[in-house]
Amino acid sequence: MTAQIIAACRSAVVPRGGAFAALSLPDLGAPVLQAALRQAGIAPAQVDEVIVSNALGGGGNPARLVALAAGLPEHVAGLSIDRQCAGGLDALLLAKALVESSAAHVVIAGGVESYSLRPQRLRNFPDGRPPEPYDQPPFSPWPDRDPDMAQAADALAQAYGISRADQDAWAIASHRKAMGACFSAEEIVGMEGQTNDPFARRMSPSLAARVKPVAGSITAANMAVAADGAAFCVVVSEQLCRSLGHSGIRIMGGATKGDQPELPGIAPLAAMRATFDQTGLSARNIACAEVMEAFAVQAIACVQGSDLDPACVNIGGGALARGHPIGASGTINAVRLCHELRKTGGTGLATIAAAGGIATAVVLGA
Repeated sequence: MTAQIIAACRSAVVPRGGAFAALSLPDLGAPVLQAALRQAGIAPAQVDEVIVSNALGGGGNPARLVALAAGLPEHVAGLSIDRQCAGGLDALLLAKALVESSAAHVVIAGGVESYSLRPQRLRNFPDGRPPEPYDQPPFSPWPDRDPDMAQAADALAQAYGISRADQDAWAIASHRKAMGACFSAEEIVGMEGQTNDPFARRMSPSLAARVKPVAGSITAANMAVAADGAAFCVVVSEQLCRSLGHSGIRIMGGATKGDQPELPGIAPLAAMRATFDQTGLSARNIACAEVMEAFAVQAIACVQGSDLDPACVNIGGGALARGHPIGASGTINAVRLCHELRKTGGTGLATIAAAGGIATAVVLGA
């Protein structure tokens, strides 16, 4: 029995401070969850569990807030997870495990993130010093193996010989593909007047070349902007999928793997290898892929290292042309993949790297 995705939708992805800046996590997530239920033809009372990835919300149980705000019954407890950027795909794998073990029949899996409203972080000291604000929490117990993310991306570029010009060209192509894409109302739930990702724009090599570096070859033009967004998939059993008359998207397999903490951008290669071993597939079987573009260099390194066909990667543009709502980004990639597979058929791959040197890959089949 293979778990099936029978509905997949997302909000637009809006850079922080934009149209979603005033929306709390439940305000941002509940309309998308409700739209996914409508697409699935599932009543709220049929939902067994809601799994929500969130990385910046400051704790608590955002899944419970979103579930209640969406009008789900109080018996739906909600499960919140934080595996940073990888959490949105991990939510899907958890949903698959629940459904295929018959522990649940209907699971809504996704992610929601408000970069605009993330709480401020303060580090306390035992000697009585005033609390000190910080931005990035530790992702490794060893400071010398826990770099800033932009510095880690530049180290990856140096290690793999990927130039700034290569990275800028990838970013330009991402924006171009996004500008030419047509996203359906079934994919993007209109909220706050946003029915498309507003960040996509026309870029040129000369424009990208004028952007000042953040770290070595890494610039604001070839790294994704911080953003707000939400995405959800409705995951059910094959039997329920058939009884509802859906043509589902199969969750064929997936894996989360760790790699070098100081080079998180290359971790998807380990996750892809494990996923291909698990499913008996290879890069040659992949008709469509959504590879996370937190940085252009990590997408380039992962495509080259996995032998994926670049022509099948991020067909409608990637995070460089949208933005990066951390905990939601993995599910956004999965939603994008579902809608591409409904058009093209075949087998698809979604993969994403996360801070600390971990990554998740998921294979879906139409």
